[in-house]
Amino acid sequence: MTRRLLLSYLGLALLVLAGLEIPLGYLYARGESSRFSQTVERDASMLAELAEENIEKGNTAELPRLVGDYAAETGGRVVVVDRLGAVLVDSAGRTAAGTDLSRERDIATALRNRRTVATRTDTDGTDLLTATLPGASGTTIRGALRVTYPVTMVNDRVHRIWLALALAGACVLAAVVLVAFGLARWITRPLRTLEQATTQLADGRLTSPPDTTTGPPELRSLATAFTRTATRLQRLLDGQHAFASEASHQLKTPLTALRLRLENFEPYLDPRAHTSLDETIEEVERLSRMVHGLLALARLENSATTPEAVDLDTVVADRAAAWEPLAAEQHVTIAIAGVPAGRVWAVPGALEQIIDNLLANALRVSPPGTTLTLARAPGAELRVIDQGPGMPAADRARAFDRFWRASDSHHDGTGLGLPIVRHLVHASGGDITLHEAPGTGLDARVRLRPVTPRIRRSARQPHTTATGSTRPHTGVPVSAAGERNGATSYEPGVPSKFPGIHF
Repeated sequence: MTRRLLLSYLGLALLVLAGLEIPLGYLYARGESSRFSQTVERDASMLAELAEENIEKGNTAELPRLVGDYAAETGGRVVVVDRLGAVLVDSAGRTAAGTDLSRERDIATALRNRRTVATRTDTDGTDLLTATLPGASGTTIRGALRVTYPVTMVNDRVHRIWLALALAGACVLAAVVLVAFGLARWITRPLRTLEQATTQLADGRLTSPPDTTTGPPELRSLATAFTRTATRLQRLLDGQHAFASEASHQLKTPLTALRLRLENFEPYLDPRAHTSLDETIEEVERLSRMVHGLLALARLENSATTPEAVDLDTVVADRAAAWEPLAAEQHVTIAIAGVPAGRVWAVPGALEQIIDNLLANALRVSPPGTTLTLARAPGAELRVIDQGPGMPAADRARAFDRFWRASDSHHDGTGLGLPIVRHLVHASGGDITLHEAPGTGLDARVRLRPVTPRIRRSARQPHTTATGSTRPHTGVPVSAAGERNGATSYEPGVPSKFPGIHF
């Protein structure tokens, strides 16, 4: 903004200077030409009178001295002719005495007792200002006199004044630059502090509030309002983060104790009540998973993490190998298809979490003997395709809503799995959509931003899990209700290495 203000001030100054100096230069040039022409004509008139007087007295010997002194003093050229047009004297010595000039237009006009002031071009291409006057007393013409000056004499004066005007304009512009730079810096200083404060707030903590004491009044008011808003927002975020941290401890302990107490009732209950007891314990477990899901979402929303370059192919291969033992128990095959996608931008740990959630959901609904495909498509797109029952279009449109569960679902899900996945994808700068798979099943498409070759940033090593584990991730299980035709799966939760998330 400083540069734009500076350019605007300079542009305005240039317009003002151009509007003042250009007309002034043209007026001076015209005035100088007019003054020069008048001066030459006046001098020629005086010399013509003196020459006429000497010719009348027959004192032509004085003419060389007269015109020679004038030419030496002024730099002009003087030619005197008699009444017949024969040259009497040429101060430049270029025309011999006695040469007939009566046929030249200006000399002929002067011998007819008329004066001529005009510009002509000499034989060598030089532009000359010529004043030719008759030497006469009344109607008696005794000769004529021509005074010539190079036009470069007046042009040099005009060029000097244009140069002086240009130097004056440059000095004015330099002064304008200094004043405008200081003014622009003064105006934009609050904006720079606002930018720094906004960046800090986006990173999660406002440590340097914007300056509210300098700059124009409007910007000071803006900085004050921003500080008040940022402070209130920071308090709200701190309160939400504190609630998430405290609720993590305060809710887990009572739920665990409640489950243990219910399990301890089993020996003392009538066998006919065992079914109800098991259903109650399952609901307690579902409530526990729901608490973990809510805490995970709260902490995800409170954390401000910058995406980093991650090798998509490595992460896909790692997660497929980690989930393969569990898929084999259900007689489901996990296949990787498509060309290598390379590196993509993703929040640290998010890509593993996204794949784990989608694989868990797909595996839960995949019938035995089917294939679960991880397909990589051009444009840094990852597709998780299953051969399950699929989802109607209306259910796919609501699958990312929190706590949403299909009406025909029969499971213990909470409806938080896909919302977590969508938040991780959006935090990474990507997008996720659900589509109908060819034949039957669901096609979950995750589009991320590819890392172009011009961007050089170190890629974060993907999270790995030992192959053969029945728990593909070390996070806490959270339920995913409403993801897949009402089906629910094991949800790995948020990785413990995700910033700000620790279970």
